[in-house]
Amino acid sequence: MTGRLPALLLSPLVAGAIAATCVEQAAAKDTVAIEKRSLEELHKAALAEGGRLIVYAGGDTAGQQDGMKKAFEERFPGMTLDIVVDYSKFHDARIDNQIATGTLVPDVAQLQTLQDFPRWKTQGVLMNYKPAGWDKIYKPFRDDDGAYSGIFVDAFSNLINSKLLAKDQWPTEAKDYLRPEFKGKLIVTYPTDDDAVLFWFKQVVDKYGWTYVADFAKQDPIYVRGTQAPTDMVEAGKGVATFTTDGGLVPWEGTVSRFVLPKKDPFVAWAQQAAIFKSAKHPDAAKLYLNWLLDKETQSKIWYMWSVRTDVAPPEGYKPIWEYNNGDPTAFAKFMADRASVEGFRAQISLYLGEVKGEPSPGYPGLHPEKAMPH
Repeated sequence: MTGRLPALLLSPLVAGAIAATCVEQAAAKDTVAIEKRSLEELHKAALAEGGRLIVYAGGDTAGQQDGMKKAFEERFPGMTLDIVVDYSKFHDARIDNQIATGTLVPDVAQLQTLQDFPRWKTQGVLMNYKPAGWDKIYKPFRDDDGAYSGIFVDAFSNLINSKLLAKDQWPTEAKDYLRPEFKGKLIVTYPTDDDAVLFWFKQVVDKYGWTYVADFAKQDPIYVRGTQAPTDMVEAGKGVATFTTDGGLVPWEGTVSRFVLPKKDPFVAWAQQAAIFKSAKHPDAAKLYLNWLLDKETQSKIWYMWSVRTDVAPPEGYKPIWEYNNGDPTAFAKFMADRASVEGFRAQISLYLGEVKGEPSPGYPGLHPEKAMPH
């Protein structure tokens, strides 16, 4: 028994009232209209409220979002975009504390901790807002009510120094990293420090078992904090390869690093999510920012991996992210949602690969940062 009374047992008056309530609740999801203002109109509104925007962005180094800041400020003269970069797991704790103490700083959060956004929505602290082009965003990447949306698809997989390794030597599948010639030459972000890296190991353990992790530990990888360091170190030749970072689907001019997807083994892909807080001090600037991020031109020219839009094709040689059966872009969010399982797996893998050591790569922004750390 569900506890639901058959409709025939209800009076016409009561049944009608219930039906009307259901219609109202269903319609509530559609009350947020898609933004109709142009970027130019939003720009004027943002300037009128002060011309500033503060974003807390998940990342690895203080200057990691400098390119985004520059592109935004050049596109919208008079605007100041302050992007504070820190590990997402620190930003979400910072935001929670600021909310609890009534001292919220950021207008926008864009983080890897995907489990936070449904929670914040439930708490009622997010603004329901649908930027222009909302209907072009893949449905699994956006909240039905507009509380949050994916802004780009990221993926962690193989990044290889093409000068140090001939193409037929490139490691692309998980077991390739166990080859004896790679001992002491692999750069790896601590899986106990980054949940996307942790999920890479979770998928590999699910396929090959814990013996894989035991064998990998014998490879004496060079452990680092953050996922920018593997990129920089492989490019500089301080290691031959990594699987704990992303990379350009099309190689950047002048670089020797090459990003390569596995053909058989799983890789990690997800849509980095962003949301505007209800109590944002610069709501129009926040709306301008999200509209610009999700604009077709921005998605086509600035993002170096996959777009979250259905009408932006991936670079030549790549399929839409949904067509890779070894890189489900919704799997990471499901993993992140089960915090007990995440922490249990983290504790187990630390027994094989050790605890995190070293200073955090973004530095220590503090409790209420408003600007990027000096860099």
